[in-house]
Amino acid sequence: MKLKHMRRVNDLGIPKVNEQQTNQKLAKGAVLTENHKKIIGFAVAIILFMVMYFGLPATFDHSARIMVAIVSTAIALWALEPIPLGLTAVIVLLLMMIFNVATTDVVFSGFASPAVFLIIGGMMLARAVNETPLAKRVTYYILSRWGGSANGLLGSFLIIPQIQAFFIPATAVRTALLLPVVQNVLDMIGAKPESKLNKMILLGVSYGGTISGTAVMTAAIGNILTVELLNSFLDLKITYFQWFLYALPIWILLIPLLYLLLIKIFPMKEEEALFPHVKEEMSERVKEFGPMSMAEKRCLFVLILTVLLWVLEPLHGFHPSVPALIGVALMTLPGIGCSSWSTVVKINYDTVLLIGATLSVGYSLNESGATELLGESLSTPWVISLMEKPIVSIIFILIITHLFHLAISNVATAVVTLIPIFIGLSVEAGADPLLICFTASIACLHGYILVVETMPNVLVHSTGRILQRNFLMPGIYMTLIMILVTVVVALTWWRWIGLY
Repeated sequence: MKLKHMRRVNDLGIPKVNEQQTNQKLAKGAVLTENHKKIIGFAVAIILFMVMYFGLPATFDHSARIMVAIVSTAIALWALEPIPLGLTAVIVLLLMMIFNVATTDVVFSGFASPAVFLIIGGMMLARAVNETPLAKRVTYYILSRWGGSANGLLGSFLIIPQIQAFFIPATAVRTALLLPVVQNVLDMIGAKPESKLNKMILLGVSYGGTISGTAVMTAAIGNILTVELLNSFLDLKITYFQWFLYALPIWILLIPLLYLLLIKIFPMKEEEALFPHVKEEMSERVKEFGPMSMAEKRCLFVLILTVLLWVLEPLHGFHPSVPALIGVALMTLPGIGCSSWSTVVKINYDTVLLIGATLSVGYSLNESGATELLGESLSTPWVISLMEKPIVSIIFILIITHLFHLAISNVATAVVTLIPIFIGLSVEAGADPLLICFTASIACLHGYILVVETMPNVLVHSTGRILQRNFLMPGIYMTLIMILVTVVVALTWWRWIGLY
């Protein structure tokens, strides 16, 4: 009898029935907390809609007033995520049609944009690449060369996403591909969550993933949205090569500066910073791959061809979506590619709905007259005076955008909200909209302080190995460095190449 009773008692002396009840209560509490978050998210969205509709100046007509209210609602839902991003995109489209803020053709025009097909093609390419060991081979090779020390490991994990940026079109995808390798290496070393090495490497992966979207136009959704909005509003076209030319110095400078910053913030003793067994393990894994297979060679050929077509856009004139779709076709053709069509079509359609809906929001803002009215409302004398001088306007835009991005976590949402407003402001002030909007787009991409600012931050934080407070001071330093680097590049490189 005593033994039977003991079996019903756990190591802490708590009866099993009580333990089960406790677990049920905890689970119920978690569900209630999640439900509370959803209720708060919807409440904030509804309140914003009402405040914007009734609180805007009388100069805003019904269509513009409703459109601004819908955008505010979308921002709240995308930022707080009470429902999936794709579902929010569908609801936004429905609201625009129900309230008749624009014609049906305009509301759905975002999905006719080649930018949507660029994202679809890019995600399909990433799926095809993952069908071969090519990406892992490159990653392990770099680690086998420089992964034997803390500094070498950090440098390796900073460089890998920069290489991936040319053929994998989203910061989230690049980070998701790299994270399992990073966690495996940290486990091999035995790095504890509170250790300097753990924090340095994970912040390097997060911030390095963010920076990787800077110079390659197709490497970040925000870049693509900016190009499409400028083309739609002002018939101003930016090629793949132009974007690369404008952003190249910022990209090149931020990587070594991030490397030096993290080494400075997380100094380690020599015995803590050396682990030759990692280098040896990576070398063994490279050997296990053996010679490159035909599938890998075909994959590499298609990737190089796709990137070349992107770079040569000024010569052939094709939108970047065309080379992306050419790459997809070659990747999946029997005897030519390295993957099957049934595999590459398994992409994240939330992302497709998000970019299509955000573009439609931008077009509808313009169609309803809301963009022009917002520009006029914000065109106070002191703002106009700031916008008239290129360097002063760059500093102003950088600061405003970074502050706005702290509140609006989704990069695509921040871009589609700010770019139309900045276009209106630049037109009112007689400033160069390309200079203003390019600066804002770059700033939207670089979110370092809060976990929610970028997808690399979110993914790295989701590992459970690093906390929000670990992002705070390094993030503030990186934000200041990014602003300083952009201003220096604007004073020198942008002036030399005639951007302003």
